[in-house]
Amino acid sequence: LDFDGTIFMQDTGHILFETFGCGPEKRALLESQIKSGERSFREVSEDMWASLDVPFEDGFRALEDGLEIDKDFLQFHAFCRNNNIPFNVISAGLKPVLRRVLDHFLGEEASSGIEIVANDAEIDKEGHAWKPVWRHNTPLGHDKALSIDEYKRRAEIESEDGTIPMVVFIGDGISDLAAAGQSDVLFARRGLALENYCIEKKIEHIPYDSFADIQREIMRIAKLDEAKTKGEGLPAKFNPRANMWRRVSSKQAIPAFKALTPQNEERAFLWPETFTETRRPTALRAATSA
Repeated sequence: LDFDGTIFMQDTGHILFETFGCGPEKRALLESQIKSGERSFREVSEDMWASLDVPFEDGFRALEDGLEIDKDFLQFHAFCRNNNIPFNVISAGLKPVLRRVLDHFLGEEASSGIEIVANDAEIDKEGHAWKPVWRHNTPLGHDKALSIDEYKRRAEIESEDGTIPMVVFIGDGISDLAAAGQSDVLFARRGLALENYCIEKKIEHIPYDSFADIQREIMRIAKLDEAKTKGEGLPAKFNPRANMWRRVSSKQAIPAFKALTPQNEERAFLWPETFTETRRPTALRAATSA
């Protein structure tokens, strides 16, 4: 699950840069260098973060005032928790910023159940220096496709019953393009860069306007999977490009809906026959992404 432009309608970095850093005009110029191919996402992002001169807490107050959460995200999050569906945030942003925002908007208890896969950061006490600590040594800094692949390898090693996970990705923008072909089910926010890319490259995807659309589609996919597979073989939604690593080691292998969740307690849960918003299934073995 992406963060900026997906859970929240605005971008955390953009608010900080325009309020305490390079400003909107310089930011637009820097972003044009990414689009033209003149400079990499990582190079431009380093310049943007380096332009900040604000203590962390002062920067957060601007985010508190400037961010608008997707109107249906809290209900979607409750739906996932009620059905034992862990999911995680995968972002090109800075982990300390994202955690602080989630703690505020969701509450610390709910936020603690969401793993954040993002770049770390070094921020001095006075806020004069903001330096990303990149997750990957690539032009993207954090290559979401690599993070998904890292998760797949862990899931393959940890699988004891041949379970075949169904990988789902939810995103909106430029930093999500690398992950577009790595999932079985791809949700792209309507009208933005990820959907435009999918249309251009003819990548199968599901457009969405809010998390209510995603929740309805997840419930539909769960019913389709149960009706088609009866708990055996490949998931109903199967992307060979994203599933080259998978293998079935047992005739009783159970297809599962799986999301990027890089926690030690990772496991696959069984699909219930149907999802409900409040009932807690007894045999649910699922996971979501985000």
